[in-house]
Amino acid sequence: MINIRRVKKSDADALLNIYTPYVHTPISFECDVPSSEEFLKRICQISKDYPYLVCEVEGNIVGYAYANKFKEREAYQWGAELTVYIDEKYNGKGIGRTFYNAIIDILKLQNIKTVYALVTKSNTKSDRLHKSLGFSIAGIYHNTGYKLGEWHDVICFEKTIGHYDAVPEKFKSIREINDQLIIDICKKNQDILNNIGINHRN
Repeated sequence: MINIRRVKKSDADALLNIYTPYVHTPISFECDVPSSEEFLKRICQISKDYPYLVCEVEGNIVGYAYANKFKEREAYQWGAELTVYIDEKYNGKGIGRTFYNAIIDILKLQNIKTVYALVTKSNTKSDRLHKSLGFSIAGIYHNTGYKLGEWHDVICFEKTIGHYDAVPEKFKSIREINDQLIIDICKKNQDILNNIGINHRN
């Protein structure tokens, strides 16, 4: 059974275990694994205003994804940056796609108009995922990160998810969104995965 739900504080260590292997690759530009305390602090800060979801398979967390503010200035409030991390045993099973669909549905309720994703150029799986979901390349940051003895380019993907009204409604924190609407979005998307079925690689 597959379950998609909002993150809880008690999930922090499981999510950190999923994230840790990525720190040792160019996929993440973080160079040191954060402490449990720091990681929990990040979860609390992000989930206060934006969707932060986890995916469980038979009760075990196998991935997580979240949105966060794209930039600090007020005029950027209608954009959000997306991030997803999946346990390597469950890559290629449709979880990342399902996460994105669920988070985008929630962001629409929050009046977000454009979503962005920053992807290390060497991360070909993520490149394919974003293109398959209708993201386009807004630009490339050349030699923007140095890690593991190499300079890395970063691709900026973008996708329009709302109308650019002449006078847009202000961004709504996830705290202003009806809980049942979020639960229904999560259930709709987890049902898609349950219908497909997931078997991890041994």
